[in-house]
Amino acid sequence: MIALIQRVSFAKVEVDNEVVGEITNGLLVLLAIEPDDNEAKAKRLAERVAGYRVFEDAEGKMNLNVQQAGGDVLVVSQFTLAADTSKGMRPSFTSAASPDMSKDLYKFFTQQLRAKGFKAPTGIFGADMKVSLLNDGPVTFQLTI
Repeated sequence: MIALIQRVSFAKVEVDNEVVGEITNGLLVLLAIEPDDNEAKAKRLAERVAGYRVFEDAEGKMNLNVQQAGGDVLVVSQFTLAADTSKGMRPSFTSAASPDMSKDLYKFFTQQLRAKGFKAPTGIFGADMKVSLLNDGPVTFQLTI
């Protein structure tokens, strides 16, 4: 399971020119599911995302997590993060989970964040989405479980 997290001042996801998810001040999470992932991994990754300290404290150090910074989390499914790009000139997606498995774990991951008090808006799984963001920093990390 892979989460590319970006600290943002603003992020939104649109489908067919309609905003379906939007946050200010928080984390944009691009989430990829791999074949050996399960609910235990999704729960652990949600804990890491919620607790990862990437927001600055009063001294300018990254000591605050998204909740302490008063932010929210926007979750967007992105199977391309699981691509194998080690050879050739075209990515292989054999390392990504099936759409059915991915959809279920994507929903479970988001439910875990909501259980922690986040609104956690999302994109629409499987849709052609347009993501806009203002990366704050820029600060971007890849978390894997």
